[in-house]
Amino acid sequence: MERVEALKESAFKRHGFDGFLVFDTANLLYFTGVSGISGLLVSGESEGTILVYEVNYEQAKHEGKNFNVELVKRGEDLMKKIAEKAVCLNMKRLAVDSLGVESWRKLSKATRGKVQLGLRGSIVAELRKTKDKTEIELIRKAADLTRIGMDTAYEVLSPGMREFEVAAEIEYAMRKRGSGGTAFDTAVSSGKYSAFPHGGCTDREIREGDLVVFDFGAIYENYRSDMTRTFTAGSPSEKQKRLFEIVMRAYKAAFEATRSQAKARDVDRAARRTIEEAGYGEFFVHGLGHGVGLEIHEAPILNSVSKDLLATGNVVTVEPGIYLPGFGGVRIEDTVLVEKDQAEKLTEGLYCLNTK
Repeated sequence: MERVEALKESAFKRHGFDGFLVFDTANLLYFTGVSGISGLLVSGESEGTILVYEVNYEQAKHEGKNFNVELVKRGEDLMKKIAEKAVCLNMKRLAVDSLGVESWRKLSKATRGKVQLGLRGSIVAELRKTKDKTEIELIRKAADLTRIGMDTAYEVLSPGMREFEVAAEIEYAMRKRGSGGTAFDTAVSSGKYSAFPHGGCTDREIREGDLVVFDFGAIYENYRSDMTRTFTAGSPSEKQKRLFEIVMRAYKAAFEATRSQAKARDVDRAARRTIEEAGYGEFFVHGLGHGVGLEIHEAPILNSVSKDLLATGNVVTVEPGIYLPGFGGVRIEDTVLVEKDQAEKLTEGLYCLNTK
């Protein structure tokens, strides 16, 4: 309930709302810990009401013990039900985290002008930026499982395997040790396709000497991690080794700059400057990183235009890369916990290019 109280403090006392309606799936998990629910209505004088359809009603009652759990009957208009409750609770200004245009219109119409709606997903995003001790431990567990997957990638990679075969070995290893699934679609991108930052995973046969970029993460109790390593299938060429060394230097520069009160754009700049000085600036084509938690991409954002200031308890990625079209790419990424004077690598290990 501490998270709901923090929401009330921000939305009600600081922003002048007297109700908050949560629809976003990740936000619902953040506040309730209950999956499969349709909404959460928070008012100033109650612990909050979970709204849920029949198929998930019994589960919600079992898992949502600190909340009122209200059934939405088959055929019942959810927006109308919420509007009636808001009016009944004498809400004048109701904040909403996320809502489609048509649902917004329905909700607004159903309140009959008695409730002013405001889209304020940023309030929740700000709360979720800083992870509490429980969240950090869950992400740490997800990171441990991800390292197991990367160890597997390192061990099994060999010429002649197909990308999806290696992905299957990775995912099986993580699942067997307790992962709740993959944080996103596992990427195993080989050869010239490793130059695509989101290269995916296909039936392509990995060939001798290929650069292979592995990018994946595990889930543990809804929390995620993210890790990338680049290996070669066989002995690396001198050009491959040079690219790897540059990216590794960029990674180290950014990691050393990652600490509480650092400007996110300055951390990005630390990596970008290193790659630019090596002559490959135009081939670092994405921001340095992003927050990780219940979602694989969340605040804060680390790129050249970010206005975010890092804080103790942020969990972010540091992931510089160089991508040469027609040749291949190299990326190194860790999930990192921001602390006061430094950062901690949660997915540390295997900073090497050659697997044999």
